[in-house]
Amino acid sequence: MPGDEWLAQRFEENREHLRAVAYRMLGSASEADDAVQESWLRLSRSDANEIRNLGGWLTTVVARVCLDMLRSRTTRREESLEDQVAEPVAKQDSSTDPEKEALLADSVGLALLVVLDRLSPAERLAFVLHDMFGVSFEEIAGIVGRTPDAARQLASRARRRVQGADTPRKAETGEQRELVQAFLNALRAGDFQGLVAVLDPDVVVHIDAAAARPGAPTEIHGAQNFAKGAVTFSQMAGMVEAMLVNGEVGLVWAPDGRASRALSFAIRDGKIAEVEIIAEPARLRDLELAVLSD
Repeated sequence: MPGDEWLAQRFEENREHLRAVAYRMLGSASEADDAVQESWLRLSRSDANEIRNLGGWLTTVVARVCLDMLRSRTTRREESLEDQVAEPVAKQDSSTDPEKEALLADSVGLALLVVLDRLSPAERLAFVLHDMFGVSFEEIAGIVGRTPDAARQLASRARRRVQGADTPRKAETGEQRELVQAFLNALRAGDFQGLVAVLDPDVVVHIDAAAARPGAPTEIHGAQNFAKGAVTFSQMAGMVEAMLVNGEVGLVWAPDGRASRALSFAIRDGKIAEVEIIAEPARLRDLELAVLSD
């Protein structure tokens, strides 16, 4: 029978793979580490002699753990829906390293994490395991308790959501993408003049109640007024990503891999003429978000 030291060594050989699976499933570095640790505990309580393919067995176990965590997360969200209050600035878990989270999100793709977060737990599992790690639908079926054909459909639905295949493109033009990306680049750099350059001088910005600071106006007029306030958020812009928002190129702020703010733009005569900043939970949930195609 394999000894504890041998088993621990084999587990360590698989740790990075398991963490990669768990992070894509959960979108949280700390939760991914918890899922990997739980997988080790389950392995240590199992009869290793009965495991023919340790790597595959561990992938299945970590996927089951993540699925349980996602289902629990979904239940908690539904239970707290009526009491949910949006904060003007999203709070970070004190146990989370924001820089580490940002690097992980960048390695996966922040926009992808945002869309994955909006899938059902089973859809997310099927897409991540099959499309990102090549796990067969037969194996996925056993994890989600469905047939292989049903597992294939789960992945297909998820893929369409990720790609925005069911959302009509309203105006995904080169000019639109270029302007929104220029706005984001200037925002990240804290470049006041760069922001003004892409804004219509008479730009109008609508801010919903959840996005506005207490006592601050919910409408801003003029490029310089908007740019002046926007540059103060430059340090948080690392977690902002260009995405399709209701079929048009917009921006989404997702400090924990979950959409917290969305910006939609109206463009006229080559400039951003109108901006809407959305943070109300119900409105965010109703947005159709998708990853921009390359």
